[in-house]
Amino acid sequence: MTVSPSPTPLPRRARCTFVPPYLLHHLAAEDRPTLAAAEHPCGRTLRIDAGFRERREQASAEPSLRASGPTADAPAGDRWVIHTAANEETLPGAVARTEGDPATDDPAVDEAYTWTQQVWDLYQQQFDRLSYDAAGSTVSVTVHYGQAYDNAFWDGEQLVFGDGDGQIFERFTKPADVLAHEFSHGVVQYTSGFTYNGQSGALNESIADVFAAMSVQHAAGQTADQASWLIGEGLFKPGINATALRSMLEPGTAYDDPQLGKDPQVGSMADYVDTTEDNGGVHLNSGIPNRAFALAARSVGGRSWEQIGKVWYAALTSPDVTASTDFTGFADATVAAATTLFAGTPVPDQVRAAWVEVGVLESSVPVDVVEPAPSTPPAPSTPPAPSTSPGPADPASPSDPADRTPEPDSSDPGGAADPGAPAPTAPQTVAVRRSGGFTGQVRSAELELGEDPQAVEVRRLLRRVDLQSVTTSGEAPDRFVYTVAVGEQTITVGERDLTPDLQRVVQIVLGSGGTPPDLGGNGSDLR
Repeated sequence: MTVSPSPTPLPRRARCTFVPPYLLHHLAAEDRPTLAAAEHPCGRTLRIDAGFRERREQASAEPSLRASGPTADAPAGDRWVIHTAANEETLPGAVARTEGDPATDDPAVDEAYTWTQQVWDLYQQQFDRLSYDAAGSTVSVTVHYGQAYDNAFWDGEQLVFGDGDGQIFERFTKPADVLAHEFSHGVVQYTSGFTYNGQSGALNESIADVFAAMSVQHAAGQTADQASWLIGEGLFKPGINATALRSMLEPGTAYDDPQLGKDPQVGSMADYVDTTEDNGGVHLNSGIPNRAFALAARSVGGRSWEQIGKVWYAALTSPDVTASTDFTGFADATVAAATTLFAGTPVPDQVRAAWVEVGVLESSVPVDVVEPAPSTPPAPSTPPAPSTSPGPADPASPSDPADRTPEPDSSDPGGAADPGAPAPTAPQTVAVRRSGGFTGQVRSAELELGEDPQAVEVRRLLRRVDLQSVTTSGEAPDRFVYTVAVGEQTITVGERDLTPDLQRVVQIVLGSGGTPPDLGGNGSDLR
């Protein structure tokens, strides 16, 4: 048969693993009576991974001898083919199931088949992309790789999955998003080609997580609010105190276990880990863009792939995003893509707000929300008349609150002031406290309502919010609870009940104030 070649020239290949090396090192270094084998599986996994890196470096200057199209022993035209390595370390192994074949009695083979079809459908149906290379090449998958191999990887040409050690890790085909993650590394290879180091490497890992999450949500028909935003859920054996390998919404909270240690991933530039380990912290710092995507998707609402997913894909495939693009460059690309795709909607501002929340972009005042402060104060002798001059309108409100003439209210920090009243001796503040969530971590901050752009935006937002009318639907497991104090008014509300304006206030205040050391937050201890 004829083997379909890959597009030429071949993009730079990187071997991208699912489980971070720091976690495998931690497990291999411990004395574990429950793993009584002569050699710890995690140590063996690390040696296999190191061998792959050495061979990749030796062959990096040579063209690939393997095709990314259909394999020689697979029928022509198949979109995917599943192999088994039969617990050896030879790739790709023997064909176990091809497209259209009936199910087997091998769970790993059948899981790999189902999840490959699932992620193929996401890319084809939502992003008009055929296979990882956009050229329709056959996806080659190998299961049962090695003896108790504790990882999964994309090697630049195919997807490979170990069976796990059976004590800590389940088989790596069990969670659907592991395969979607590795497939998406292939997409990155044929688009931006992010260098697998530092911030560009963290973006490589993050893109793989983002599209893996969307693949699971797409198959389940979930909205962004319904999704768990967990990556690798179900990968750990029962008895391990872990919900998943990573949490996109709350990085650093996926596991806290005596054997695993505590999840060290970070979700804010304030906690950025500068290290030479893990290819410059690619798995640690990927939590920052991960969280930006999850926040943006939940802010926009609906299904993640319909708007925010299209924004991220447009940025990924933009000529402005290259192998060396860092967090700021990619954030700017997503804002630009949102502006192109969803002009005239709140989406561009919601995307920017998510990047501001994680500390990648600086807060700015959206032109369609906040007007410039007047150069001179209005005359206090008469109440201001409604404005008739044209100006940008807030899509969330039929008329600009600045055009109204409410009665002065001392509890409204943006309300009209009594010209005869004495000036306050200190700036007013708005305070926000976030509690709850999966781990119960608390974060709080205050923002002075002065004249800087953040304060101007918050004052404007608070004019539109009647704090006393905000209701809460009650406590929800693992969800955040926010307490917002403005002047003498204080409300406590669950995250699901935040209005769009109040949500933006919370994002600005917590983003500007940071987290006091004694209140916790995401650490960077690599235990």
